[in-house]
Amino acid sequence: MEQLKEYADRKYEMENGKVVMLAAASIPHLRIQRKLSRIIDTFLQGKRCEVFTEAKILFEDRKFYYPDLLIVCDPSKVKLNHIEGAPDFVVEILSPTTAKRDLSIKKDTYEKHGVKEYWLINPKSEYVIVYQLKDGKYELDEVYHNYTEEEWEGLDEEEQAQEKLKESIKVSLYDDLIIPVKDIFADLAR
Repeated sequence: MEQLKEYADRKYEMENGKVVMLAAASIPHLRIQRKLSRIIDTFLQGKRCEVFTEAKILFEDRKFYYPDLLIVCDPSKVKLNHIEGAPDFVVEILSPTTAKRDLSIKKDTYEKHGVKEYWLINPKSEYVIVYQLKDGKYELDEVYHNYTEEEWEGLDEEEQAQEKLKESIKVSLYDDLIIPVKDIFADLAR
């Protein structure tokens, strides 16, 4: 524990006892996190589940993460300084320095510990990858895109019809928690 004192003022995660330093989030990253948190928090008012941003999730003695956003539906998992065990829903917002871990090690950990739904959001390319846990394994549910007008016009009629069906994402925890993709990426450049 003595070696961790040098990290006291810096954000880090731990992977099997190895310290992994986290870079500061970009402004588009923070805007997506704030918007999504507001949408979900408003929906969850008066419900059992609770949304958190960057809460520490303790999975095992030497493994913890700070996902960008998470939902916990079991209040007994919420401790004073961390979430103990798997949340029900996790969002990671990709950056060049985190994408590899988010798509591999962290995805595997979330799957192993039973996180029911896992979103990966790419702020630069404006898409959301949604995985859902089925029989203990993640299955790719869908990839949702926020198309520019030019990209939309480049799709043929059949592609446009298919993509129209994916203009909103339904969070599996609630039948009526539906988030328009455009709302996630609105005003990123401001």
